[in-house]
Amino acid sequence: MKKFNFRKVLDGLTASSPGGSGGGGGSGAGGGSVHPGGTAGAAGTPRDEIQETLTSDYFQICKTVRHGFPYLPTALAFDPVQKILAIGTRTGAIRILGRPGVDCYCQHESGAAVLQLQFLINEGALVSASADDALHLWNLRQKRPAILHSLKFNRERITYCHLPFQSKWLYVGTERGNTHIVNIESFILSGYVIMWNKAIELSTKTHPGPVVHLSDSPRDEGKLLIGYENGTVVLWDLRSKRADLRAYYDEAIHSVAWHHEGKQFMCSHSDGSLTLWNLKSPNRPFQTTIPHGKIQRDGKKTESCKPILKVEYKTCKSSEPFVIFSGGLSYDKACRRPSLTIMHGKAITVLEMDHPIVDFLTLCETPYPNEFQEPYAVVVLLEKDLIVVDLTQSNFPIFENPYPIDIHESPVTCTEYFADCPPDLIPVLYSVGAKHKKQGYSNKEWPISGGAWNLGAQTYPEIIVTGHADGSVKFWDASAITLQMLYKLKTSKVFEKQKPGEGKATAEIVEEDPFAVQMMYWCPESRIFCVAGVSAYVLVYRFSKHEVNTEIASLEVRLQYEVEDIITPEPEIIPPFPDASSQLPSLKSLSGSTNTVACEGTMKDSIPCLSVKSRPVRMPPGYQVDLVIQLVWVDGEPPQQITSLAVNSAYGLVAFGNCNGLAVVDFIQKTVLLSMGTLDLYGSSDPYQRQPRSPRKSKQFAAGLTELSDSPVSLELERCKSPTSDHVNGHCTSPTSQSCSSGKRLSSADVSKANRRGPGRPPFRKAQSAACMEISLPVTTEVGYISRRAMLQQLHGISTFSHDERHCTAHTWMNKENRENSFSRSRSSSVSSIDRDSKESITALYFMESFARKHDSAVSPCLWVGTGLGMVLILSLNLPASDDSRQSEPVMVSPSGTVLTLKGAVLTFACLDCVGTLTHPPYEVWRDPHSADDAEKTRKRKLVMHSPSSSQDMGDHQFAVICSEKQAKVFSLPSQTCLYVHNITETSFLLRADVVTLCNSVCLACFCANGHIMTLSLPSLRPLLDVNYLPVTDMRIARTFCFTNEGQALYLSSPTEIQRLTYSQEMCDNLQDMLGDLFTPVETPEAQNRGFLKGLFGGSGQAFDREELFGEATAGKASRSLAQHIPGSGGIEGVRGAAGGVIGDLTRARIALDERGQKLGELDERTASMMASAEAFSKHAHEVMLKYKDKKWYQF
Repeated sequence: MKKFNFRKVLDGLTASSPGGSGGGGGSGAGGGSVHPGGTAGAAGTPRDEIQETLTSDYFQICKTVRHGFPYLPTALAFDPVQKILAIGTRTGAIRILGRPGVDCYCQHESGAAVLQLQFLINEGALVSASADDALHLWNLRQKRPAILHSLKFNRERITYCHLPFQSKWLYVGTERGNTHIVNIESFILSGYVIMWNKAIELSTKTHPGPVVHLSDSPRDEGKLLIGYENGTVVLWDLRSKRADLRAYYDEAIHSVAWHHEGKQFMCSHSDGSLTLWNLKSPNRPFQTTIPHGKIQRDGKKTESCKPILKVEYKTCKSSEPFVIFSGGLSYDKACRRPSLTIMHGKAITVLEMDHPIVDFLTLCETPYPNEFQEPYAVVVLLEKDLIVVDLTQSNFPIFENPYPIDIHESPVTCTEYFADCPPDLIPVLYSVGAKHKKQGYSNKEWPISGGAWNLGAQTYPEIIVTGHADGSVKFWDASAITLQMLYKLKTSKVFEKQKPGEGKATAEIVEEDPFAVQMMYWCPESRIFCVAGVSAYVLVYRFSKHEVNTEIASLEVRLQYEVEDIITPEPEIIPPFPDASSQLPSLKSLSGSTNTVACEGTMKDSIPCLSVKSRPVRMPPGYQVDLVIQLVWVDGEPPQQITSLAVNSAYGLVAFGNCNGLAVVDFIQKTVLLSMGTLDLYGSSDPYQRQPRSPRKSKQFAAGLTELSDSPVSLELERCKSPTSDHVNGHCTSPTSQSCSSGKRLSSADVSKANRRGPGRPPFRKAQSAACMEISLPVTTEVGYISRRAMLQQLHGISTFSHDERHCTAHTWMNKENRENSFSRSRSSSVSSIDRDSKESITALYFMESFARKHDSAVSPCLWVGTGLGMVLILSLNLPASDDSRQSEPVMVSPSGTVLTLKGAVLTFACLDCVGTLTHPPYEVWRDPHSADDAEKTRKRKLVMHSPSSSQDMGDHQFAVICSEKQAKVFSLPSQTCLYVHNITETSFLLRADVVTLCNSVCLACFCANGHIMTLSLPSLRPLLDVNYLPVTDMRIARTFCFTNEGQALYLSSPTEIQRLTYSQEMCDNLQDMLGDLFTPVETPEAQNRGFLKGLFGGSGQAFDREELFGEATAGKASRSLAQHIPGSGGIEGVRGAAGGVIGDLTRARIALDERGQKLGELDERTASMMASAEAFSKHAHEVMLKYKDKKWYQF
């Protein structure tokens, strides 16, 4: 293909170029957009040079897998043969778990809470009962379970279900006390009903309450035990349709459990008692105990306790039976935690739990109820955890849980997703994380081991990083749609623990969770990791395989929004600190001592929110903190939270911004290079010309400022500002020997008290805030959620800290459910919402080798800065040439004068080379900073300066991709010509945008607040995908949604669960191969041979034929108004799947027959009703005729 100089062609084009975009269609606003500077963009740009390979055929959206603990669990079931576990939730979800990798999520369409789950043991099916009084049959023999049948009860509420082993008849108890029977195969109600008034004695005058238990006798399947809430238990003979025995107890019943021989059963009651009943003497309990009750002073009666909600009675051949129950603790132990009690012989063990117990199940060796049960484990479902206890060891250890169910151990505050990362990262992170494993787990294999799972075709490594409210960061191996914890980093260990009495006197700006992780930036290649915390700090971490004991280096940065009514004095030389410790190379932080001086009565100034540990700290292998950067209080105003963060290992720089301004820090030399208000970044290039500014003296630096660096303690400027008179050539620098201690900076001390802003005063006058608001009006005041700020204020009724609400609100996590979504205002916030919102926050940062100015001939290190008003600024970075001088010579940051504009807050940047390949920012190849090998220590920094995917030279031009919350633009550099514009949304706004690679090409992926997921081609910005897929029902989705390479994305679907999805057609096609199988063919174990005598005397000899009793021939039909049969969507999907073949025709015919049968049944019922009314009319007419037959006409 012929190559030519693309930049010169662009620069040669004029505004009079013909319209049309060179044969490129569908890029929204087209190629001929008007450049914000006033010149027309190149409308006729030749696009033959870049062949875009992605088309809409490459994209399709579907959910892949859900990880984490099921949110708000309600029910539990286990298949003892298949060895799979099912958990139902309050939101109508069902999670089915098997061996690690087998994890399936399905959802009831109604969203009604799941009341109960019952496996059809070893049949590959599951019955769910939901709170809307419906029963559903799920087919588990497919990788994505589907409902085959549903049965909706219309007149009665379902309270309990029981399905006997190897039976096709399901017993259903109701709130009215009746028991119905459902055929599992056809999901049709039998005419056989056990009415409550037939079950209880005729002399009983009160209703027995809802059915709370149903089970057939292990000794005789023809006997059904029915437990009613008020304390009545009835053993119903299904054949003779009468009660065999009735037992009454004063206290309400919560659960019932059989002894395997079928001669005894145990009940748990609301007074904390357990009663054991013998079938031969049902008049009173054979034994009554209150396991946790104390004998009262009179020595006669045991005190009552809390209700025992569930009991299980399991027998062993070689030892005493196990009695396991939840609840039943004494009332005087108010602070006691929820407990599970295990009684084995005379030994009573109480296992205290961290969360309330929802349900538990005892896992036994046999599925047959009439054999010795031989229990080996107990699965305990808690509100926020799943625990399995080993019963085979006397100390009852728990099994180590292989599932990623502790995602929510502390609430998740942010997420990042990295697909196709370096392959050596996962084993390295695992090796440092494995050293922190807990001891004391059971040595047995995890008992929930059903299903089958294979690796599938997808082999690239994936890592998910989650940040949490307690300051912890977790790294997860997410390869091949699984999730496994690799490594946990606790960022709070950097800071001193707050003493209990210091709650109100400190400089903290958030009341709860001051260490909450707000943003993360990770460079997987260099292993540099950066965290921004809610208390306005940034931590830079380096990775090392060696333990080290060292002091923590810290810096403090003053980011102050320029106040109009304060005249800032000229910079003056600060006298050297009297404390010699500030000169030590250990970079000791004095922030701890500063913090203790501050109290509520004095104005807080130049103090950080938290205290960094001043003593040497032991850092284990893994991520070790390299530098702590804290924003400080300014004149009684708290530091505003960080809204953007970027780090570059090759440059050795970290940049972060908030609604006040931007800071750039050199983490190699541990110096602040730039600390500047947003407006000062523009200088004379401010497109809005927010003038007149406050009268202030010139702050230009003297050229000889850097020559003062040989003094023992360097100068420190209040803020390092570029001169406004010569903005392009001005530069910002700081002396290299600047101390990292928290010495006093230049402040407004000499300003009169009247002008100084107190804690209660707004930070600037109304005139200025109104001017700024006027600019942001088009972005923020249209109808509906037109911006992030509007959505947050609508959702939470609070003001936020900047335009970039995706990152900027104070996360406060409470114990209640609603706090999982909440953003709370910090207690020290005194700025009015209108003033705060008018500030121009820094919303996006990006380090890149780029063309900083229009006439640059070569790329140079740059920092791209995006703001909340859609401004894009480019800062030039002047780095020392050699590796040796990088440690000592200063890095200079200078605004280039380049300003680009977009609509809405800037979200993301990316760079493409001249052939349209994504150019990765430069990085330093990782080396261990604490290696024992001297050669490793002295080795020079190895830098990778451009994308490894592009083998050729960078070329003489590149494309800059910039996306804001409203539109995307592609600029040609260095000409800065806007090539393509796509207005993504007018009525909504983007929450997340990422430039990602897919199928060896590149695209822009966007997630909009109206629920749309979109992809645009690059560089032409053609829409490739636009699906209304995910409504933003709460802020959690908005806060955690992120895209990554290879067509993958994720978000937090609930406070405890991560939902992964794909927008790649290829992955959707391969998904079936990647998912685990829930059902595997397993032989049902044979029943034990019963001895001759036991068979003769142990129970009823006759076989019990349920079909004969409950079938339509004997029991008749149930009333159609009682329950309605609904064919499941699983059947319809099956039809679609087999649409062209014989199977499809048969399936359709079967469904048609079902519908026809249903209609015929309705017709039959209507005909019978008409016949009955006709017969009644005939009878009435006959009576009238007889009455008047012998009377004369005059006798009427």
